[in-house]
Amino acid sequence: MSDPQGSGAGDAGPQVILASGSPRRRELLGLLGVRFTVQVSGEAEDSSDTDPARLAAELARLKGRAVARTAPGAVVLAADTVVAIEGELLGKPADRAENEAFVRRLSGRTHEVFTGVAVLQGGREQVEVARTAVTFRALSDAEIAYYAATGEGLDKAGGYGIQAVGMALVARVDGEYANVVGLPLTVTTRLLRAAGVPVWGQAAGVPGA
Repeated sequence: MSDPQGSGAGDAGPQVILASGSPRRRELLGLLGVRFTVQVSGEAEDSSDTDPARLAAELARLKGRAVARTAPGAVVLAADTVVAIEGELLGKPADRAENEAFVRRLSGRTHEVFTGVAVLQGGREQVEVARTAVTFRALSDAEIAYYAATGEGLDKAGGYGIQAVGMALVARVDGEYANVVGLPLTVTTRLLRAAGVPVWGQAAGVPGA
């Protein structure tokens, strides 16, 4: 488990554990002013479900449960992002060639990004899924090869990251941008507050929470 991160909430509220090693999720959660530690679940990202929304929810739940078993009483936040286009799931590319194939598949088309968010505490589980539609501009073969050569997409579902070089691939985003990065802050805020965690110093039950 890492040292506490985040700011704003201080010691108020229950202990929060982020069950993810993703630096992008750590950064996004930190924006909410939540003080948290990190504990990677080690849960295999595997499920037989092929529906992207259900799959994202199930994988987030499994990650959360793996950490919650080791930290009774803590609020555990887990997330998993799934990319789908025309019913086809695109995971993390195995290598540069597959990364090129993924980006070529997405070129000039609209795909969907689903992130399941699970918040677990004391046997209680809350799980929601956010959906964002992302449209890529039409890309040339040279552009596809250039992006794959950066290596940015190798550890990301769908084979791209929207927050850095991959931003230049995207023509349109319909939905929450943070969801495409890996942690929808609207859902995360609502679930954490419902679990008694102050976000930006505000707990559930306050107007606007």
